[in-house]
Amino acid sequence: MHGFFVTGTDTDVGKTLVSAWLLTHIDASYWKPVQAGTEPESDAATVRRLAEVPADRILPEAYILPDPLAPHEAARRAGITIDQNKLEPPDCDGLMVIEGAGGLMVPLTDDAYMIDLAAELDLPIILVARSTLGTINHTLLSIEAIRRRGLPLAGVVITGPETPHNRAAIERYGQIDVIAEIPWLEAPSRSELRDIQPELDLLKLATVKF
Repeated sequence: MHGFFVTGTDTDVGKTLVSAWLLTHIDASYWKPVQAGTEPESDAATVRRLAEVPADRILPEAYILPDPLAPHEAARRAGITIDQNKLEPPDCDGLMVIEGAGGLMVPLTDDAYMIDLAAELDLPIILVARSTLGTINHTLLSIEAIRRRGLPLAGVVITGPETPHNRAAIERYGQIDVIAEIPWLEAPSRSELRDIQPELDLLKLATVKF
């Protein structure tokens, strides 16, 4: 299996937007293993709408939990126990973009975190980070967690208003490449996402062994 695992430095940093952006630039399928919260729509529905991909490119979630909370708590409230054995990617041809829930250290079960799922999937990680104040600390901590586990890190995608000094700090202190910068978009569309060109070769990143 080749592709990317998309995670973030925090919640609401733009993981779903970045997942849709990826699908406008590479021929891939999308999978959200655990969906917590479905209003106003699921992340899968958002990706399909923004990227305008066929329905068969959106793979069914392993778990859909009604409350927009960390997976372990959303599952508890729904009376569900998340079984990691069910978090095996569905069969598909070609590349896969897998989107995590929350950040890397968000609990998935009583004894596993989102970073443990990333380790099992063993896909190059794309870390989505805000451009604004606080991002340096959050991003460097996330990079450290990834590298401490020896996981493959493809690079960082920065979302929000252009903030050159924060980007420079992330690249310098994190010793990491920025794949793209995506500004805030009031009403994102496929054409807008498609116009934002990656700064690195996505196909190469998706298939190289780190």
